[in-house]
Amino acid sequence: MSPQLYEFHLPLSPEELLKSGGVNQYVVQEVLSIRHLPSQLKAFQAAFRAQGPLAMLEHFDTVYSIIHHFRSIDPGLKEDTLEFLIKVVSRHSQELPAILDDAALSVSDRSAHLNALKMNCYALIRLLEAFETMTSQTNLTDLDLGGKGKKARAKAAHGFDWEEERQPVLQLLTQLLQLDIRHLWNHSIIEEEFVSLVTGCCYRLLENPTISHQKNRPTREAITHLLGVALTRYNHMLSAAVKIIQMLQHFEHLASVLVTAVSLWATDYGMKSIVGEIVREIGQKCPQELSRDPSGAKGFAAFLTELAERVPAILMSNMCVLLDHLDGENYMMRNAVLAAMAEMVLQVLNSDQLEETARDTRDQFLDTLQAHGHDVNSFVRSRVLQLFTRIVQQKALPLTRFQTVVALAVGRLADKSVLVCKNAIQLLASFLANNPFSCKLSDTDLAGPLQKETQKLQEMRAQRQAAVASAVLDPEEEWEAMLPELTCTLQQLLKLPQEEEEISEEITNTETAEEVKRRIHQLLAKASYKYENRLRLDDLAVTQLISTTVSTQEKNPQGSAGSMGPEQSVCKDTPNMLEPEKSRENDELVKQEMLVQYLQDAYNFSLKITEAIGIISTMMYESTTTVVQEVIEFFVMVSQFGVPQALFGVRRMLPLIWSKEPGVREAVLNAYRQLYLNPKGDSARAKAQALIQNLSLLLVDASVGTIQCLEEILCEFVQKDELKPAVTQLLWEQATEKIPRSPLERCSSVMLLGMMARGKPEIVGSNLDTLVSIGLDEKFPQDYRLAQQVCHAIANISDRRKPSLGKRHPPFRLPQEHKLFNRLREMVTKGFVHPDPLWIPFKEVAVTLIYHLAEGPDVICAQILQDCAKQALEKLEKSPSQEDLKETPMLPTYLLMNLLSLAGDVALQQLVHLEQAVSGELYRRRVLREEQEHKTKGPKEKNTNSDTTIEEELGLVGATADDTEAELIRSICEVELLDGKQVLAAFVPLLLKVCNNPGLYSNPDLSAAASLALGKFCMISATFCDSQLRLLFTMLKKSPLPIVRSNLMVATGDLAIRFPNLVDPWTPHLYARLRDPAQQVRKTAGQVMTHLILKDMVKVKGQVSEMAVLLIDPEPPIAALAKNFFNELSHKGNAIYNLLPDIISRLSDPEGGVEEEPFHTIMKQILSYITKDKQTESLVEKLCQRFRTARTERQYRDLAYCVSQLPLTERGLGKMLDNFDCFGDKLSDSAIFSAFLLIVGRLRRGAKPEGKAIIDEFEQKLRACHTRGGDVLEELETGQGGSQRAPSGTKKQSAVSRHQHVASAASDDDFVTPEPRRTARRHPDTQQQASKKKLKIVFSSDESSEEELSAEMTEDETPKKTTPIRRASTRRHRS
Repeated sequence: MSPQLYEFHLPLSPEELLKSGGVNQYVVQEVLSIRHLPSQLKAFQAAFRAQGPLAMLEHFDTVYSIIHHFRSIDPGLKEDTLEFLIKVVSRHSQELPAILDDAALSVSDRSAHLNALKMNCYALIRLLEAFETMTSQTNLTDLDLGGKGKKARAKAAHGFDWEEERQPVLQLLTQLLQLDIRHLWNHSIIEEEFVSLVTGCCYRLLENPTISHQKNRPTREAITHLLGVALTRYNHMLSAAVKIIQMLQHFEHLASVLVTAVSLWATDYGMKSIVGEIVREIGQKCPQELSRDPSGAKGFAAFLTELAERVPAILMSNMCVLLDHLDGENYMMRNAVLAAMAEMVLQVLNSDQLEETARDTRDQFLDTLQAHGHDVNSFVRSRVLQLFTRIVQQKALPLTRFQTVVALAVGRLADKSVLVCKNAIQLLASFLANNPFSCKLSDTDLAGPLQKETQKLQEMRAQRQAAVASAVLDPEEEWEAMLPELTCTLQQLLKLPQEEEEISEEITNTETAEEVKRRIHQLLAKASYKYENRLRLDDLAVTQLISTTVSTQEKNPQGSAGSMGPEQSVCKDTPNMLEPEKSRENDELVKQEMLVQYLQDAYNFSLKITEAIGIISTMMYESTTTVVQEVIEFFVMVSQFGVPQALFGVRRMLPLIWSKEPGVREAVLNAYRQLYLNPKGDSARAKAQALIQNLSLLLVDASVGTIQCLEEILCEFVQKDELKPAVTQLLWEQATEKIPRSPLERCSSVMLLGMMARGKPEIVGSNLDTLVSIGLDEKFPQDYRLAQQVCHAIANISDRRKPSLGKRHPPFRLPQEHKLFNRLREMVTKGFVHPDPLWIPFKEVAVTLIYHLAEGPDVICAQILQDCAKQALEKLEKSPSQEDLKETPMLPTYLLMNLLSLAGDVALQQLVHLEQAVSGELYRRRVLREEQEHKTKGPKEKNTNSDTTIEEELGLVGATADDTEAELIRSICEVELLDGKQVLAAFVPLLLKVCNNPGLYSNPDLSAAASLALGKFCMISATFCDSQLRLLFTMLKKSPLPIVRSNLMVATGDLAIRFPNLVDPWTPHLYARLRDPAQQVRKTAGQVMTHLILKDMVKVKGQVSEMAVLLIDPEPPIAALAKNFFNELSHKGNAIYNLLPDIISRLSDPEGGVEEEPFHTIMKQILSYITKDKQTESLVEKLCQRFRTARTERQYRDLAYCVSQLPLTERGLGKMLDNFDCFGDKLSDSAIFSAFLLIVGRLRRGAKPEGKAIIDEFEQKLRACHTRGGDVLEELETGQGGSQRAPSGTKKQSAVSRHQHVASAASDDDFVTPEPRRTARRHPDTQQQASKKKLKIVFSSDESSEEELSAEMTEDETPKKTTPIRRASTRRHRS
C-alpha cells in the first residue's frame, strides 16, 4: 500500500494493528522474525538517511516487530532502536516548523507527515513503556536478591542505565508538543487518542514506585512539564483531574509527586482551575465510601495537606467543597481539611490589616480547629494541637484567642491518649516561648501591677464622669448661685462711682456692645464681678446685656450653645480651645484601658500555665518515654520564664536520673545543663557564683533522696569536665571563709564539693587536711551540720561499694593515727555530754566514716564507746541526789539516748565492716595467694593431682573457700560480737531494760533511739534476734509513738531480709502496720512491704489486700506508693492474677473489708493489670461461680462490678453464658443489671458481625431476668434448674461456713511464740545480769508505777508456726 494512500490510526492495543480495519487504515503486513530484525533496522537507518523522518512510513513494520519481540531480542538491539527512534523524532520535530508554516503544503504531504508523526510517537512511546516495564520487573527481582550490584545487573539486562535515558525521551516529546502540530489534522482539531497516547505514557511512568526517589527527580520534572504542555495546549485538564484522582486512590507514593506537579501547573503554567477540578472531585467523594477505602483516603489526605502548604491561596477558594469531610468517619480526611485550614491561617490570613471578610474566614477556620480539639478520634485531637503549635510559633494566633486555646491545651492534658498529652505539652511550651506578655510569668508578680493599674483606671473614669457632669450644669441654677454675689458687687460699685478706674478711650471707642457682652460672659464665668462692673458701659448696654442673658435662659433653660456653661456655652472660642485637651484625656483613658487589658490577659495566662504545671507534674512518671521527655523540656522552659511553681517540677524530675531508659536519663541531664551550667554573667567568676547560688537553692529543705539524685547529676558533669575550674575554686573559697559567708552557705559549699568528689575524688582528696580543719576544728560550740557535711564529702574520696571481685589492689585506708580520726573521736566524745539534737546525725556519719576509711576501725569506735560510757558514769556519780537525798541516782535523758544511739550505730557498722570490707579483703588475699602458688608450681606438680585439677575446673575449690570465709564471718557475728568480753555486749542489758519498760522510760526521743538500736543489735546475731523478736513486734504494735513504730517497721524489714526464716511467722504483723492510724507509719510500712514483696523476701499471701487498701489512702504520696507497687507487681508474671480472688474476698468481706465506693476505686486500678485473654476468661468463670457462694447483696454488687471491669472478649462472653445460672437470679438488682449492661455495650463496640448474635442473646437473657426475676431461669434452663438448685444450696451452706470471719492478724491474742530453733550448740546467754550489783538508773521525769514497766507479750501471744524460706546462696561462683 502506497504511503500516501493509507491513514495510521492509533490503536488501543498493539494487536489491533495486525487486524484489517476500515478503508485505507494502516495494517502491519508482517511481524518479522528475530534474526531478520538487525538487518531490517539497518535498512530503516539507510532509508532515514535518504528520506528523513518519512522513512517510518515504509519501515514501521520493523519497529513494530522489535517492540513485539522486545523481551527476547538482544539488549544491544534494544538500545540501538531507542537511540535511532530518538534521532528520527528529533529530526522530525526540527523539520515540522518549516512544514507547518508552508502555505502551499499539499493534502498528501500533510497526511504523510501526520502519519509519520503518529507512527514515530507511537513507536517511541511503546518502546519507552517496554523499557519501563522491564526495569520495574528487574527492580522487584533486585529486592529479592539484595541491593548489592543492582546497577550492574540493570546494565547487564538492558546494556545501559534506563533511569538516565528516560529524561531525554520525555524532553523530546515535550519539545514536539510545543510545536503547533494541530494544523496537521483536519480542521486543526487534534485527535484525543494522540494526546492520550503521550499523557498515558507519563501516567504509566508515574506508577513506578521508585519515581518518588531523589535520583529520579529529573524524570519527574520532565513528566510534569510534558503534562503541563498538554494541559495548556491540548485541553487535557478534565482528563488529568480524573486520572490524578484515580492514581491517588491506588498509589500511595504519588501524593507528594502530584502535589509538586499540580502546584507547578497552577503557578508557572497559569492553570489554577485544575486545583478546583481536583478538589471538587475529592469533595464529591462520599465520606462513607472513604471510610471503607483507607488507602484512597490516605492518598487524598496527603495530597490535600501538601497542596495546602504549597498553594494555600488557590486552595482557599475551593475549601467549601471539602467541609463535608469534616463530618465523615475517616479521620485522615478530617486531619487533611484541618491542616489545610491551618496553612491558610498561616500563609494567607496572617496579617493585621485583613479585610472584614478575610477576618471572618480566619475566625471560622480557627473555630473549626478548636471544635475538633474535642474530636472523637485521638489522632485528630493530636493533629489539632500540632497545628495550633505551628500557628503559635509563627505568631499567627490573634491575642483574643490566646485564653481559649490555652484552656483547650490544658484540658487535653487529661486526655487518655498519650499522643494527645504529648502534643498538649508541646503546645503549652510554644505558648510560653512565644507569649506576647512578658519574659517573666509569675502570677504573684503580675497581680500587684494589675491591681494598681486597675485602680488608676477606675480613678480616671471617675474623673471623666465628674468633668462631664460639671459641663452640663443647669444655667438657671448657675445664675441663681452667682446672683447674690453679683448684686452685692454692683451695689458696692454704684455707691462709689468716684473710685472707678478709667478705661482707656481706645477700648471704649473700638468695642461694640456685642464684644463687651462677650467679655462680660467670660468674666462672669470666671467670677470676676468687680472687673466686669468696672467696664464703663452705658445704661443701654447694661440693660441689653441683662435682657439678653435672661431671654437666653428662658429660651434654652437646659443649656444649649448660647447658655452660661463655663466651657461650652459662655463663649464660642472655648470649645475650640479645650478640644485638644479633651482628646488628650481620651487618648490617656484608652491607653490605660489597653494597659489594664494587657495586664489582665498576662495574669490570666500565667494562671493557666500554673494550672498546667500542676497537671503536667503528675505526668512525669508516665511509662511512655516521649511523654516524660516532653514534660522535662516543658519544665525547663517554664523555669526560664520565671514561673515560681517551676522549681517544684525541676526537683520532681531529679529521681528520673536513675531511669533505666537512656533517653529519660539524658533528658534530665540536658535539663540541668540548660538550667544550671549556662548562667548569665560578665565573667567566669560571676557565672560560677550564679551557678553555685542556683544549686544551693535546690539544696534548701532537700530530702536525702533529692541530695543523692543531685549528687549523681553533678558526678556526671564533673566526669565529663562540664563544670569549670572557677566553680571548684569559688566553692573552696566559700568553705574556707576567704569570702564571708553564712554558716548555711558554707555548709552548702562543702556539700557541693562532696558531690563533685564522687566524680573526681582528687577534688577533696588533695585538700583533705583543709577540709578537716574547716569542719572538725576545736571551736565551741561545734557546728555539727557543717561537720556532718564534711564527713560526707571525705567519704567520697573512696568507693563506698563492696570491693569488686576483679580488683587486685588493696582498698584505700588511712592509719588510725590520722588527724581525721583524732578529730572525729574528740568531737563525738565532747559532744556526747551536750544536749545538741544535731549531734546524733553527726556521730552516725562519723562512725560510718571511721569504718569506711580507718585501719582497725573497731579499735577507734570501741575507744569512743568507752569514753562516752565513762562520761555517763561520771555524770551519774556527780548527781547531787545521790549524796543529799540518798535516792536512786538519775541520769539526764539525753545522755542515755546518746549512749544507746551510739552503741546501735557502732553495732551496725561493725556488721557491715565484717561482711563487706573484711570479707572482700579475705577474698582478695586468697586470690592473690592462689595466683602466687599457681605461678610457683612447676608443670610436673600441676599434673600430679588430677582430682584437684578437676575440682578447680568445676569451681569447687573456690566455692569451698567462699563458704569457709562466710562461715568465719557468721561465727564472729554469732559468737564473738555480743559475747560478754566485747564492748558491745556491755550495752545489751541497758538496751533491753529501756525497751522492756516503756512506762519507766517514757521519753519519746529515748524510746525512738532505743528501739532503733535494738533493731541494729538484732541484725548481728540470729540467736539474739530470735530471742528478741517478740519484744520487737510488741513494740511495733503497741507503742503509742508513731516514730517508734516507723523505726521498728524499717528494722523488722531489714531483719526479714537477713533472717527470713525467723521473721516469716511474724509476717501478718508487718502487714497489719499498713492500717496504722499514723500517716508516717503507713507510708513506711508501704515502702518496706513493697521492697520485701518485690524482692520475694516475704510470701505474698491474701494479706496483700492491705496494700490494695492504700490505693484509697487520703494521703496522695501513700496512694501513689501503692499504685507504684502494683505497677511493679504486674511485671512479675501472673502475680496479680493469682492474688485477685483473695483480694476480692477480703475487700468485699462485710466484717473486715472496705466500703463500696472505695472498693470500686481499688478494683478498677488492680483489674486494669489483667490484659491477657486467658487470664480474663479464667477470672470471668471464677467470679461468676462466686455469685453462688456470696452471702450479701453488697458482695453480689462487688462481683458484678469486678466482672464489668475486665477486658472481655467473645470467648469471655461464652464463659459468662455458660455460667449464666450463677448470677441470673441476682439481676433483679438494678446495680448488678447495669454492670452487666456495661459489659454488653463494651462488647458491641468492637464486635464482628458473626459475634453480634451472641451478644444479642446475652442481652436478651439479661433483660428477661431483670424484668421477670429469677423465675425466668427455669424457662431458660429447660428443666435442668431443679437438678442444679440442690447443689447450689449445698455450696452456699459450705461457703457460709468457709467465710466465717477470721480475726485480724494484728489482734491482741494471736502473738504465739514460735518453737525455738534448735542448733548444734547454744551460745552463751548475753542477757544475764552481771554478778556485780549495778546502780539502778531512772529519770527525774518518770512518775509511772511498776505495773506499767513491762510491755512484752506473754508466751501465749507469740506465733508458733514457722515456715522456712529458702534464701539465695551467698556462695560466689568463679567463672
